[in-house]
Formats: sequence, structure tokens, C-alpha cells
Amino acid sequence: MLPPGCHLLSLLLVIGTGGSVPSPPVSPQGCYVAEEAGERTFRCSQAGLSAVPTAIPNDTRKLYLDANQLVTVPAGAFQHLPVLEELDLSHNILAHLSGAAFQGLAGTLRHLDLSANQLASVPVEAFVGLQIQVNLSANPWRCDCALQEVLRQVRLAPGTGTGIVCGPGARPDLVGQEFLPLAGEEELCGAGRGGAQRSTDVALLVTMGGWLVLVVAYLVHYVWQNRDESRRPLKRVPVLPVRSEDSSTLSTVV
Repeated sequence: MLPPGCHLLSLLLVIGTGGSVPSPPVSPQGCYVAEEAGERTFRCSQAGLSAVPTAIPNDTRKLYLDANQLVTVPAGAFQHLPVLEELDLSHNILAHLSGAAFQGLAGTLRHLDLSANQLASVPVEAFVGLQIQVNLSANPWRCDCALQEVLRQVRLAPGTGTGIVCGPGARPDLVGQEFLPLAGEEELCGAGRGGAQRSTDVALLVTMGGWLVLVVAYLVHYVWQNRDESRRPLKRVPVLPVRSEDSSTLSTVV
């Protein structure tokens, strides 16, 4: 039996919370917490989700949201998960990623699965600073500059590179082709993103080359002009009559 003081404390707590004791967040239906290989795992596979759930435990290290109906990943969707290492978003209908979708995960996230979605393009900003291994296969990629820049930021999961194929939104000559060989042969960014810097560098080199040509041309002209001057015969000094101091005879000095 509790002492009277404890009953009074419990009553005050109930009154102070409006007559009810707050309960912890409830996991969405079809989701559950498990310990897998000693790591806290939150599984929501095939749970019929249409949005990223919010009631995910903060100590989750592996998060499975695969085989749902997710269409987009908003900014900061996982920033409350400071130790998240593995994220599976495969087999959804994702068509859009925010540039800040993985904000707050730069120091922890190691594996990301985006395969089997509806991604045609993704913002490179979403992957800046991440040290991850990612699966991008089985998406209808547009095979554009953004994808080329993303591949410069991440490491592909082993064996998934051949699954990155250009979809119907790509250039007609690229549709159905594997992207990795194309990305190694062609610069798709042009004057955009990283291509802007490359174009600036090229323009600078062309300008410097033009100035160098002008300088060389001037030097050649100068050398040839002086060479012609040196070939001209020397003018003879005119003979001037002088009078000798010792005689009155006229002599000449050359």
C-alpha cells in the first residue's frame, strides 16, 4: 500500500496534465521495433504508408520503409534520428526528393537504398556531405547532369551500377542504355552545376591562349623587322675637305 504522500503526488500529476498521463508515441500500424544483430531496427515494410512516419524511435540505427506508397521525401524527414546508419526506401513510388531530404545524417548514414522507385532525377544537394553507399537501380532515369553529379558524390552498392538505365524521359538516343558507360564518355552538365566551373575554366584558357598568340606574333614581327634593318648597307660617311694646319694644301679626311 502506497503512503498517503504518494497518492497526493500522483493526484497532482494527473491534475497538472489536464486529467491524463501523456503516453509515448504509437508506431504506425504494420510497423514494429526489433533488435537485429544488436542494433535497434524499425521496420515498416509493406505497411501501406503514404508518408514518412514521425513516430520513429530516436535510437533507430536501421530503418526499413520499403514496399510502401511513398511519393516524396520532404526536407528533414530523418533529422531526428542522430544514429541512423541504414535507410531502405526501395520499392515505393518515389518521384521526388527534397534537396534536404537527408539533412542531419551526414555523420552517420552509410547505406541508402532508393531502388525500384519512379525517380527520373534527383538534386545533387541531397547527397552533398554524405559518405554513403547507395543503390539507384531500377528507376526511370532522365540521365541528366544532376544524375552525373550525384554519381560523383556517392559510392554505388556493389552490383547495382548496371541497373541504372535511361528511362523514357531521357534523350531519344539514350533511352534503354546503361548510364555509367555514357557518364564516363560524355559531359552532360554543359554550363550547369559543375559544368559552369568547367566552362569558365575553358573560357579562361581560350582567353589566355589568345593573348599568348598575340604576344608571340608581336615578337616574331619585331625580330623580323630588326633583321631587315641589319641587312641594309651602311651609308658611307661623306668626305669633307679640311685645311691642314701645317700647310696650305687641301687634304681630305674620310
